[in-house]
Amino acid sequence: MRKQLIALLLTALLCVFPAAKAGELDLSTVPAPQQSVPEVLSPISEAPLLDSPPIHPDCAAVMLLEADSGQIIFEMNADSPRPVASVTKVMTILLTLEQLASGRLSPQSEVVVSESAAGMGGSQVLLDVGERQSVATLLKCMIVGSANDAAVALAEAMYGSEALCVEAMNRRAGELGMTGTHFVNCTGLPAQGQQTTARDVAVMSRQMFSHEAYFDYSTVWMEDIDHGDGRVTQLVNTNKLLKLYEGCDGGKTGSTNEAGYCVSATARRGDMRLIAVVLGASAGKERFAIARQMFDYGFAGYRRYPVASKGTRVRGQLPVSGGAQDGVELLLGGDLTLLIAKGDEQRVQLTSELPQSVAAPVRAGQLIGHVAVSMDGRDVARIPVVAAADVEGKGFGIALRRIWENWAGKF
Repeated sequence: MRKQLIALLLTALLCVFPAAKAGELDLSTVPAPQQSVPEVLSPISEAPLLDSPPIHPDCAAVMLLEADSGQIIFEMNADSPRPVASVTKVMTILLTLEQLASGRLSPQSEVVVSESAAGMGGSQVLLDVGERQSVATLLKCMIVGSANDAAVALAEAMYGSEALCVEAMNRRAGELGMTGTHFVNCTGLPAQGQQTTARDVAVMSRQMFSHEAYFDYSTVWMEDIDHGDGRVTQLVNTNKLLKLYEGCDGGKTGSTNEAGYCVSATARRGDMRLIAVVLGASAGKERFAIARQMFDYGFAGYRRYPVASKGTRVRGQLPVSGGAQDGVELLLGGDLTLLIAKGDEQRVQLTSELPQSVAAPVRAGQLIGHVAVSMDGRDVARIPVVAAADVEGKGFGIALRRIWENWAGKF
């Protein structure tokens, strides 16, 4: 009799609490597997805040954006494919930083310089065949001195050959949505078919700047590199904005006859970081002057406006039909900070998009609706609204559960 009763109660409970469907299992207590694909930041905005640049840059293409939100302030010829010389190394640097972050590379690991790496032309740190340098030193040489030999040495250390590194560069570009980019080498030396765009440079630069370890190298102005045989090469940072612009702490330069003078630079003031991309300027000083103008405009005219904080209470209780409680409290399920023109705070409007009620059972964190964020009638964002607590259904299910708990407790 007891076995029959247990079987009956188990059958009833399974009807009230059905087995989870595929994809609905709660794995919150199981450690997440190591990601094979590096994190991708949220996409940059689809449209700039301004229809055209407020300055008149004498170059082929520009883009100015805020790093955290990815909001573009203005752009010019942002999707025109072109060579960018050593700005190409942004992707080589990014792959190195990602391997360091994942533990696949160690900063202290020694790299033996190959003949192909030592024989690279253009900007060099003058590595010798068979010379041993740490990953950290080679990365510093690439970031600070734009050294082609260091770039190839790291490419070979990471992937076995420059060709395989280039495959990884193109693969990562695809993951980042860089549709206007094709890499042929890891250095940016002139090569048929190698191209990118101001938009894609901004995307990969933003990803690179998201690594705090990058700034350990990018802020070095001058340093001697010891080759271990009595020779010393002096590195001098190619990014002159470090000295020319307050708040600038990183960037990558490049120049060839084909690409002109290019730079992708970043500067931070207060809680706002901007990224300025300048491609195809007529001279080295000109690219820096344009970038300074872009930074000046961005910092003077815009600010980060915290619209909402995750966990903020949205409204009074939302009615729950068929629930053990009459209602459930609602919370914002995410943060939102907008980049807006200074003085435009009053133009930001919030509108709730919530149902009249919700049916039980309700689970804490369950998506209930959204808060729409608009400016001048134009939707700019949506913030999820979630339930603050569980609300069980009332009736047969709860009564049966209590019977089961009281009965099972006797054994």
